[in-house]
Amino acid sequence: MHNPHAPSPPRPPDHRPTPARTALILAFCSALLLTLVATQWQPLLGLDGDIARTTHRWAVDEPGLTHAFRILTDWVWDPLTMRVLAAAVAVWLVWRRSAWWTAAWLVLTCAVGTLVQQALKAAVDRPRPVWRDPVDSAHYAAFPSGHAMTATVVCGLLLWLLHGHGAGRARWRTALTLALLSVVGVGLTRVWLGVHWASDVVGGWLLGALVVALAVWAYEWRRNGRAHPH
Repeated sequence: MHNPHAPSPPRPPDHRPTPARTALILAFCSALLLTLVATQWQPLLGLDGDIARTTHRWAVDEPGLTHAFRILTDWVWDPLTMRVLAAAVAVWLVWRRSAWWTAAWLVLTCAVGTLVQQALKAAVDRPRPVWRDPVDSAHYAAFPSGHAMTATVVCGLLLWLLHGHGAGRARWRTALTLALLSVVGVGLTRVWLGVHWASDVVGGWLLGALVVALAVWAYEWRRNGRAHPH
């Protein structure tokens, strides 16, 4: 028989990582990879070279697939496309929900991510792969991959906002699938097309995730007065 006056059983501790803890882990991984790239650690450079030579050979041998990857990376997953998507969501937040702070937070985070990306490119100044028979071209320094970092920042922020607005299970799974496909896909296409080393893409993923984690931490801190998992 249930006793209504009996004390409730204690809740199990919440072991979900907080945004601050996640950001700390990502910052460590990003700094470690940045150090290895900047100091030209030979095992990493050797691995990058092996991957680049293999994927470039595949790209030359598969012109149809390479052309499709160029369309995806230059139009669908291009950083400009991603920023336009983020801007459109920010406009929607203001228009439909009057969420001025959230819209500004989204746009500012994307801008900060772009500034960090360009600053690191200039500081590291890593050369891109060079081929006698290139299948694509790109400008500026290689590390980190701007495509990979921008896709990670935009998709990560939009997923977090969608989850916060209580998206249904079907919509959430669809959005998560599209986001993962975009983030992973754009990184793989950059390596396939021979315009980035593999570690450039990994660095873009890590730094993009770090920007998202810090932005979520700042958002939660402002809303609750302390860092708290959403």
